[in-house]
Amino acid sequence: MTDGPIRVVVADDQTVVREGIVMLLGLLPGITVVGSAPDGEEALRLVAEHAPDVVLMDLRMPRCDGVEATRRIRAGHPGTEVVVLTTYADDDSLFSALQAGARGFLTKDAGAEEIARAVADVRSGAAGLSPQVQLRLLERLSGAAQPAPASAPEPAPVPAPASAPVQRPVLPDGLTQREAEVLALIAAGLSNAEIAERLFVSPATVKTHINNLFAKTAVRDRAQAVAYAFKHGISDGS
Repeated sequence: MTDGPIRVVVADDQTVVREGIVMLLGLLPGITVVGSAPDGEEALRLVAEHAPDVVLMDLRMPRCDGVEATRRIRAGHPGTEVVVLTTYADDDSLFSALQAGARGFLTKDAGAEEIARAVADVRSGAAGLSPQVQLRLLERLSGAAQPAPASAPEPAPVPAPASAPVQRPVLPDGLTQREAEVLALIAAGLSNAEIAERLFVSPATVKTHINNLFAKTAVRDRAQAVAYAFKHGISDGS
């Protein structure tokens, strides 16, 4: 984490909203706005020019939308984090933004304190997700893991021979059963220490599992790991 104020670029296509956010951030201690953009293309130009710590990114913008701009910023300027600040809180927007590399997601009814906290969190390496967004992620993840109700009674299964092996679900991207357990607990919001306690292993072992599963799934941070777990229906069902 660098010293000094957090340097921010604001991207929003609505002039009144953009200027209001810039004014609000200007009143917050420890934050300096270095530029504002009406679309994703201009946001990319400002990031290349100023190398800000954080971009506050709207999603619906002309020329280049917020998801594509986020993807390009994270690919070309990994030192700049993205916090989505949008009116649209639907699940498609949320997961598209997280998968593109956004580390934070807030709706525009967020207060100044919540915005400042999210900006500070992402610069320090944490996720800047509002409590409501975290709850939605967990609810959707839990729902994805629930079996669909049967439309008709299923016939009684024929008992397998005693020697038949136990069939385990096939996990995506070569994940091991233990790595899937760790991923599910990340999605449930547990810290490394809490995961270690839950699984009766050392924190170092948990870190090794996390490094392995991040490499296999090509996610860059815990926020993307939550989105990945939701997409593949991996949850802590115990």
